[in-house]
Amino acid sequence: MSTKKIAYLGLLLALAFVFSYVENLIPVSLGIPGAKLGLANLVVVVTLYTLTEKDAFFLSVIRIVLVGFTFGTMASMIYSFAGAGLSFLVMVVAKKTRLFSVTGVSVLGGVFHNVGQIFVAMWALETESLIYYLPVLVVAGSISGVVIGILGAEITKRLMGR
Repeated sequence: MSTKKIAYLGLLLALAFVFSYVENLIPVSLGIPGAKLGLANLVVVVTLYTLTEKDAFFLSVIRIVLVGFTFGTMASMIYSFAGAGLSFLVMVVAKKTRLFSVTGVSVLGGVFHNVGQIFVAMWALETESLIYYLPVLVVAGSISGVVIGILGAEITKRLMGR
């Protein structure tokens, strides 16, 4: 790995960490409990389009661990891993199909992040009733996915010199 790439990944990781910190300080719930804008996911989307899938995955995992140990709990890390893991998988598949724009990939990521977290919550709390909250989170994930996707597309375009 080149020094330039290591420095770039380090900057992206630091930015994702700062975005997570800011989001913890200013909880933007969009009026929906548990919903967040997902600023750190902006960095994952940009990494997915400017580097490799492996780099984006590495960045996502390290960010979750750092943020979890710094600001969260083991439970928050488990929810984050579930949401981010499913989200990342869906975004990679969507990107590879070439059927979706950066914004479309981001919307799918936002929606499936919430799906992953709801299913872990249903398992952890041993209740299926949380599934009724999923449509609300799908809407919230779609809205945040559009915002993050538009920003991610613009940042990617500028970083790639297009």
